[in-house]
Amino acid sequence: MTTVIADITMSMDGYVTGVGAGPGRGLGDAEELHAWVTEQDEVDREILRAATALTGAVIMGRGLYDVVEGPGGWTTEMGYGAQEAGTPPFFVVTSEPPAESRLVREVGLRITFVDSPSAALEQAAAVAGDRAVVLMGGGELVGRALEAGLVDELRLHLAPLILGGGTPLFRPGARSHYRQRAVRPSGNACHLVYERVTSSTPGT
Repeated sequence: MTTVIADITMSMDGYVTGVGAGPGRGLGDAEELHAWVTEQDEVDREILRAATALTGAVIMGRGLYDVVEGPGGWTTEMGYGAQEAGTPPFFVVTSEPPAESRLVREVGLRITFVDSPSAALEQAAAVAGDRAVVLMGGGELVGRALEAGLVDELRLHLAPLILGGGTPLFRPGARSHYRQRAVRPSGNACHLVYERVTSSTPGT
């Protein structure tokens, strides 16, 4: 059975972007959220290498796709798995697929546009093989998947920032139980791994 992992960077007060995020504006006023990727130390590099090796397919929402597709977005040198041995297939959840994709044309990514998270999960699981399906964002898509109980493992990269606003990962009323599996601090973030607790989870 395919493991579904939500993997996302978050501020100490629960935001995954700053104010003003969007195409051409990246993370808004919070670009330093991803210092663990852009200014990585050895722990950060290990985390990135392990995540890429584990990934069989990636799912993202349309908002995140528009950011990485647009000006200043992903290139052959910068993007998910760009510095590793190959990149996984991507599934973008959107009701309005674009007519063409720069990431496909210029970067050579394999991208499939699907109209629902459930369809994305089904198709991603079919190609992931014995590796994981990774939900990388944006915050709304990951938050909805967490609320729906679709995520087996939650990986948070906690940046040492308090933003005071932006895109929240969690919404009021959402409630679920996780077991902490790993904590690895680096010079730029604290990398946290949680396993979702279900009634069938051993030891619960």
